[in-house]
Amino acid sequence: MDKIKRYVECYVPITTCNIQCHYCYITRQGKWKDQITPIGHLPEEIAKALSTKRLGGKCLINLCGGGETLLCPQIAETAIALLEEGHYVMLVTNGTVTKVLEQIAAAPPELLKHLIFKFSYHYLEHHRLGLTERFFQNIKMMRDAGCSFTLEVTPNDELIAHIPEMKEEVQKYLGALCHVTIARDALLPTIPILTELPEEEFYETWGQFDSSLFAFKKTIFGKHQDNFCYAGEWSVYVHLGTGVMTQCYEGRVLDNIYENIEKPLHFEAVGCRCKTYHCYNGHAFLALGDIPELDTPTYAELRDRTDKEGKQWLGEEVHAFLSGKLKDSNKEYSAFKKWMINRKK
Repeated sequence: MDKIKRYVECYVPITTCNIQCHYCYITRQGKWKDQITPIGHLPEEIAKALSTKRLGGKCLINLCGGGETLLCPQIAETAIALLEEGHYVMLVTNGTVTKVLEQIAAAPPELLKHLIFKFSYHYLEHHRLGLTERFFQNIKMMRDAGCSFTLEVTPNDELIAHIPEMKEEVQKYLGALCHVTIARDALLPTIPILTELPEEEFYETWGQFDSSLFAFKKTIFGKHQDNFCYAGEWSVYVHLGTGVMTQCYEGRVLDNIYENIEKPLHFEAVGCRCKTYHCYNGHAFLALGDIPELDTPTYAELRDRTDKEGKQWLGEEVHAFLSGKLKDSNKEYSAFKKWMINRKK
């Protein structure tokens, strides 16, 4: 059974989007209509820069754009190249760019069984633009091709009146409810929940989806993590355009993946000096185990669902891989090394 060596969060340099969700910071900043430009590096170069040799083993690599990920030129080829390298790959998408999804579906089945789609369920935009049928047909296409998937909705106040129809719709097409994340106001330094509701009412309203993802995010959202965190060692954040690799979203620069490509990459944990107000994407970093003493569900538990026919959203090998923890493939620092890390400014 494959074990996860590292989690690599990759920013795909695309802000263009084919839908305009009112709650999205890309829409709010008017970036959705930006010009489409390529990553600037060939898929083969990206796969070599993020090779299993340089990263120390098979990793979970998440590909997510600022806008719609699949609008980025050669993103399909990049995902496939990373799968060929031996990694497990997640693609974040609104699920409506059919041409690119068809291109991916034509890849060899032995590769696709390690590909996970994180489909974003934008109910209002799907209905406004008449994309609902296409969206769910595309999910079925990728599932039939052998890919794993998960479906999540970004809760927003305007959507509350439509919750009954949403639940009915997703049950009709997928036989299970979608997961729920937590929308954040990324324009404010404290990164609060993006809602006008009182916190308790917000959690009660969206808790009716019985989403393990939402339930876990509720326990960590807004809470600064003070324990020793291995982000920077066990996980990293990479800008695929520039190649800059940092410890986390606000961590120190560690390396550039495109420089000295034949040499090992540099890793170093954040420790107890996290600069982020709270770990708003801790459903990945924390669930995978960046803070090993923190008791969390597995990432598989947060992403999977079982439909009414008893079929799981995650394939067997993906489920096993995402059920592991980073500590299973990595050694913790000595007490002295932790002390040295925490002394750094």
